[in-house]
Amino acid sequence: NFLTKTILGKLDIEKCLTSVSTGGSTLLGYIGIDTIIEQMRKKTMKTGFDFNIMVVGHSGLGKSTLVNTLFKSQVSRRSAGWARDEKIPKTVEIKSVSHVIEEGGVKMKLTLVDTPGFGDQINNDNCWEPISKFINEQYEKFLKEEVNITRKKRIPDTRVHCCLYFISPTGHSLRQLDIEFMKRLSHSVNIIPIIAKADTMTTEERQEFKQRVRKELEMSGIEFYPQKEFDDDMEDKSDNDKIREAMPFAVVGSDKEYQVNGKRVLGRKTAWGVVEVENPNHCEFAQLRDFLIRSHLQDLKEVTHNIHYETYRAKRLNENGGLHPISSSDTQESNL
Repeated sequence: NFLTKTILGKLDIEKCLTSVSTGGSTLLGYIGIDTIIEQMRKKTMKTGFDFNIMVVGHSGLGKSTLVNTLFKSQVSRRSAGWARDEKIPKTVEIKSVSHVIEEGGVKMKLTLVDTPGFGDQINNDNCWEPISKFINEQYEKFLKEEVNITRKKRIPDTRVHCCLYFISPTGHSLRQLDIEFMKRLSHSVNIIPIIAKADTMTTEERQEFKQRVRKELEMSGIEFYPQKEFDDDMEDKSDNDKIREAMPFAVVGSDKEYQVNGKRVLGRKTAWGVVEVENPNHCEFAQLRDFLIRSHLQDLKEVTHNIHYETYRAKRLNENGGLHPISSSDTQESNL
């Protein structure tokens, strides 16, 4: 599960075991090395986790509803006091809202980053720039904290771990804006493309559209998460190949419940019946949820830190000949 993966990610157990066996050391009795996992589990449960997710796509694609459905709570910006008569902004805005959610004793600080105004203008040239700027600003904040002489015990992590990119269910092809956005940002953030409001297409139309989107992404040289080059081993490659073949996930979101065959289910009611959100025969929401939260959440955080952030960090250090340690007062000024 997520907690176990976190612990194993921090502690390279395989290397430790290899060093013991290759060194020829044989344990004469029980020491208790294996309890390190439980020690780390307890400590991790006390501190909790950060997970920062960005949603991008033009208005009307159900971004807020899908996020609420994913986390089974009212976590979107709309749910946190968003006015329904709010006008579409003339430029792309970046708005964040954070919640602490808890399950099974595990706390997670979830931050949702919304991008109202994206793709909603007559002229959408360069509308990805404010988003790219925001992502890099979070890397810069983390970097400045790292080079402080007196560092915080735990650096606040506002870096975007995942960007859900909502594709309109046209059934035809990607818009040029879709291609431009993913091409420009795929090297700085983990992009997961999803087809929104999949219930507007038939099963056959959905499959054809998914194949067309995959082909267009490949032809444009866009690598979405999980990237092939970051597969750790053959087991990872096998698991991730299945996910890559299923993407982009065609999803439906809903925070409303209906009675179906004596059970309460999340769904969207139509004239023909209820589209069940978590029914794999109706849409691929369950696959997206399992992938995003239950199997790859920790990996999303690790790829953000070890690949995207390290790339930004190396570039910044090369540009400046190394960042000099800064005082806490300098950090406060930079955050104003």
